[in-house]
Parts: sequence; structure tokens; C-alpha cells
Amino acid sequence: MFLAVGTRQFAAKMRDFARWIWFLVPLGLLIGSACAGFLRGLDFVTQSRFSHPNLLFLLPFAGVLVEFCYRKIGAGSEAGNNLLLEAVNREETENREESDPETVTSPDSSPIVPRRMAPLIVAATFVTHLCGGSAGREGTAVQMGGALASAWGRLFRLGREETRIILLCGIAAGFAGVFGTPLAGAVFALEVLAVGRFKTDALMPCLLAALVSHWSVAALGVHHAHYGVAPLADPQNAIFDALLALKIGLASVAFGLAASFFVAFTHGVANFLKRSFQNSLWRPFIGGCVVIALALALGTRDYLGLGVSSPDAGAVTLSSAFESGGADSFSWAWKLVFTAVTLGSGFKGGEVTPLFFIGATLGNALAAPLHAPVSLLAATGFLAVFAGATKTPLACTLMGIELFGAEFAPYFALACFAAQLCSGETGVYSSQRKRMTRV
Repeated sequence: MFLAVGTRQFAAKMRDFARWIWFLVPLGLLIGSACAGFLRGLDFVTQSRFSHPNLLFLLPFAGVLVEFCYRKIGAGSEAGNNLLLEAVNREETENREESDPETVTSPDSSPIVPRRMAPLIVAATFVTHLCGGSAGREGTAVQMGGALASAWGRLFRLGREETRIILLCGIAAGFAGVFGTPLAGAVFALEVLAVGRFKTDALMPCLLAALVSHWSVAALGVHHAHYGVAPLADPQNAIFDALLALKIGLASVAFGLAASFFVAFTHGVANFLKRSFQNSLWRPFIGGCVVIALALALGTRDYLGLGVSSPDAGAVTLSSAFESGGADSFSWAWKLVFTAVTLGSGFKGGEVTPLFFIGATLGNALAAPLHAPVSLLAATGFLAVFAGATKTPLACTLMGIELFGAEFAPYFALACFAAQLCSGETGVYSSQRKRMTRV
């Protein structure tokens, strides 16, 4: 009898798994293909900006165009990643309430992720980067993945719990496709929902969607940037060097504080502009003018756009931060200011790649006073500032392993978790649930 029950349970699980494969493989291919197209388009507009530097002076008008489009046809899409988090968390809450016979929930109370979010965020990101706004690409990929997943779920009329899982898979696939890190993408989708809480019920579907998305991007010939970390000088201490760990722990305090300052400054810019200008069209216009003024005052364009590469020899870039002398002492601070003004005033794109830049250049600046390896400290900063700002230390640790190798995993884990502890309770996503919230 027990054998029969176990066989039936196993068969049911296999049917569920096969059903998820049927749902998620096509969705992963769709999101991965969209990410590949987005990355190619982003490279094109970035190269266009390099070829036509005067496009920078159109940045205020580009911001007005983006804001106007979101006002007219956005249908709530302007909330971006926060809308996705609200949708997932609401689906979970209402699914629990439906299982409680004493609770009545309106079937229309769950927020809808509009299909138009995907084309809107892609177009807005292209416009932002074409004219030199300091923004990233993760927000675009995640929103694109979430919007496509939401449309996919509505096509098959999925229930609340399945809708929650399919949205998480969209987030994971978008993240994995744009960064080439499927393990981190799967974990990020689950970890970002709530600070200090990690549910594994959707881990397998998220991992499947992330892997398919990553493979489809690679199959379409789109390659991701690679950053090398030099091997440790003493092979006997390759597993764990206590002195080096202490240095990374000290640096992680700075990484966490930088993440906290980025969050506070970005939200502060947004709140100041909302209070000062009732007409939302003025906010990106003013923000664009400030970015232009900063670039002209500094006499450099190193802090515009993604910051991954530059046509100018000797420019500070994300790649150069992994080399000795590849960043100035305050490169991280300037990138922080440029990005906070850009995103706080309403431009689109995301925060993650600028956070990589901020962390890597800060690590570069701290390497000399701490007498630590430059590339390793840049890599830990790259991950730790992101971890502190998004409250996702586990996903960032896995990202470090995928990008830089498992050899440095203990240092990455130390940096990410320490930075998250030092970065305060507030992250870049205002809809992220806090540890003390009852869900």
C-alpha cells in the first residue's frame, strides 16, 4: 500500500514537472531571444552615442519624451520593478487568503502587469542610453521578462499560485539573459521579494527558465563582458587567507555604506523633484540638464551610460576598474551622483550595472590603502554594493562564482553579506518586503 501511495505521488510530481517544462521552455526561449535583441540594440545605441557625442545635449528632451509616453500609454508601467514585486507578493497573499474560509478576496484586487511594459521599457532605455543617461539594463530585462511571463500566464489562464511562479520565472529569465548568470538569476528572483526571507518553492521553475533564457542568448551569438580576477599570489592560502578576509571585511563596510548612500540619494532626488515640480514633464528635463552640467564641469564623459566601455583611451570604465590605476579615488562617487540624478529624475534602465561600476571603482580605490589585490577587491565591490542596495547577498555570491570563479567564493560571500548588513534596511526597491513584515 505504501509503495502504491509513493508511486502515485511520484507520478503526480513528474506530471507537474512535465507541465512546467511545457510552460517554461517556450517562455525561456522567448525571454532569452528578447534579451539578446535588447543587448544588441543597447550596444548599437551606445556605439551611436560614442560616434555622435553631441547627442548628450538632447538628454533633457529625451527625458521629457520618455515621461510623456509613460503618462499617455504607460497604464501603470512606470512603477517598473516595484510593480512586479507587488504583483508577486499580492498573488501570494491572496492565494493564502483564498485558502482561508474566513477571508473574502476580490478577484480583481491583484495588480496586473501590463503587456505594454515590455516595449515601453525597452524603448525608454534605448532613448536614455542614446543621449547619455547614466543607467543600467537589469531593470529593462527584468521588466521585459515579467511582462512577457504575465502575458504568457494570462494566455493559459493560470491560477494565482501558478501566476506567482510564472512571474518569478520571468524575473529570473530576464536577469539571467542579460547578465549570463542563470544560477544568480534564479536565486535573485526569489531573494529580492522580501529582506531576510527566502522561499524555495519556485526555485526549480525559476532555474529552468533562467537556464533556457541564458542558453538562448548564447545560441544567438550574444556575448557578455568578462572581468578577470588575478589568482592569489600565495597558492597555500588560496582557499582562505584570514588577513585578506579581514581586509575585505573592512572594505565591505564601505561597500555597504556606498549602497546605502546610493539608495538614499536616488530616492532623495526623486522626492525633491516631485515636491518641486507638480508637472512630471519638468523632472527629467531638469535631471537631464544637471547631468549635462556635471559632465561639462568635470570635463569627462566617463560616467555616462552603462560605463562598461569607452572609445577614449585611459577612460574610467567597469573593465578598467579591475586594473591598477584604472579608476580615480572618487570615480565611484561621481558615478553614484550621475546615476542617482538620472534615475531619480525619471529616466529608465535600471540600477545594477551602475552599482557594479560604483562597487568596482570603490574597490579599486580601497585596494592601495588596504594593500589588497586590486582585481579581487574590485570584484568584491562589484558584487557587494549590488548586494547592499538590493538586499540579495546570496544571489550576488552566486553571481560572483559564475562570473569570477569558485576560488574566491568565501571572500564574495563575506563581502556580500557584510555589505548587506551595513547598508541599512531600505533598498532600491521600495516594494521589497522587510523582514519584520507579516506575509
